[in-house]
Amino acid sequence: MERETVLILDFGSQYTQLIARRLRELAVYSEILPPGTKRKALAARKPKGILLSGGPDSVHDRGAPRCDPGVFDLGVPVLGVCYGMQLMSHLLGGEVRRADRREYGPALFEPKGGLLLRGLSPSTRVWMSHGDSIVRPPDGFSVVGSSGSNAVAAIEARDRRLFGILFHPEVVHTAEGTTVLGNFLDACGCRRDWNALSFIEDAVGHIRETVGSGRVICALSGGVDSSVAALLVHKAIGDRLTCVFVDNGLLRKDEAAQIRKRFTERMRLKMLFVDARKRFLARLKGVADPERKRKVIGREFIEVFKASMNKVGKADFLAQGTLYPDVIESTSVRGPSAVIKSHHNVGGLPKSLKFKLIEPLRELFKDEVRKVGKELPALPRAGSRGALPGARLEGPARPAARGGRDLDRGSEGGRPLPEDVAVLRGAPAGAVGRGDGRRPHVPVHGGAPGGRVDGRHDGRLGTPALRPPGPGEQPHRERGPRHQPRGVRHLQ
Repeated sequence: MERETVLILDFGSQYTQLIARRLRELAVYSEILPPGTKRKALAARKPKGILLSGGPDSVHDRGAPRCDPGVFDLGVPVLGVCYGMQLMSHLLGGEVRRADRREYGPALFEPKGGLLLRGLSPSTRVWMSHGDSIVRPPDGFSVVGSSGSNAVAAIEARDRRLFGILFHPEVVHTAEGTTVLGNFLDACGCRRDWNALSFIEDAVGHIRETVGSGRVICALSGGVDSSVAALLVHKAIGDRLTCVFVDNGLLRKDEAAQIRKRFTERMRLKMLFVDARKRFLARLKGVADPERKRKVIGREFIEVFKASMNKVGKADFLAQGTLYPDVIESTSVRGPSAVIKSHHNVGGLPKSLKFKLIEPLRELFKDEVRKVGKELPALPRAGSRGALPGARLEGPARPAARGGRDLDRGSEGGRPLPEDVAVLRGAPAGAVGRGDGRRPHVPVHGGAPGGRVDGRHDGRLGTPALRPPGPGEQPHRERGPRHQPRGVRHLQ
């Protein structure tokens, strides 16, 4: 059965990844694409629907991102959110004007019918973040919702299955946003059957088809990503997989020994262990810049891998635990300046390695990987922990944790704390930095709707939205250290 997909065109919103996560939480696979993706390329993916994200621009700005107008003639439902709604109106002949002032914050929204607004309260709390207003919708569109400062806050052309909403349904500040997104998926005719088990079945089948009779090497760190990737490959091809574990000297106390025992004795995986502690620590000595550190670590992993090939034997494929955020953050929607950060496992391999890549988790977010891990009986405690590749260390390179305390994550006895919550200077409170000052991202870990992002975790899967600014804080203003919630750190 073909997988149902909703495509998201990303116009630079700080919430784009969160939109993708919300749709997946509703059991429909979603994928983020650049805004200028051509109609033909979109049609080739056979989407059930298309969502146009928000963004920081005005439709009147020079160089503001545009979509192919043919998007609206594909015959599938299209939902424009915030900037996406304004762009839809602008391209289809409506009138969009710059507002006297930007609207940012909570508002009361009043639905007036509308297919996507079914089941909403007569007056419901929503979250607004925009600088333009729609004065007149395009011909053939009806106004189906308003707010105190926007007479046109929701529109639809039901016969064409085109919809627009000015608020953000993906954040928890919008009280009934999940209902709106669910109504959109219903309008798309989605079965809502995408889950961990269906993903495993598809991934294993794809690996078998790709590898054929070949052999695979897996770069194993012991964290959840590479562990799940290794188990998926092993489930598909068995002993034709060899895992390579590199001890880079930046692990938790005794973790290398634990990994050796776990994967060889309990999981019965074929393993090669490489002790490269001195090599990595020598290369990282005095390096403090996180981006430079990532590049050093990535380069050293490649060199260590090349040196270990003689022991592994001939292999055709390299499997690694690349995740969807790795791919998004390492590429750019707007050009080179919008790349968030590089990832050592994204962007291809040196030609000298002559491997073909297998990345079974490339389409998943972190907590989705954990859900998959829970469905793999062989995966023990590693399914709830992350690896420490070293790139996340804040200061100059430090040796492995001593005395049972992990120096990077602040964990006791090698037990990791919940995922970090990071704040970028100049970004909205609770957002994770995009690196260009304009595109911070909501954290993509922990907490279902209603979850908290104050350095604690409510134990539920899903994504927390932004929390309101605290005392003395303003949105889009720098937050000093004394205003940081416990467990929050600044990204430089």
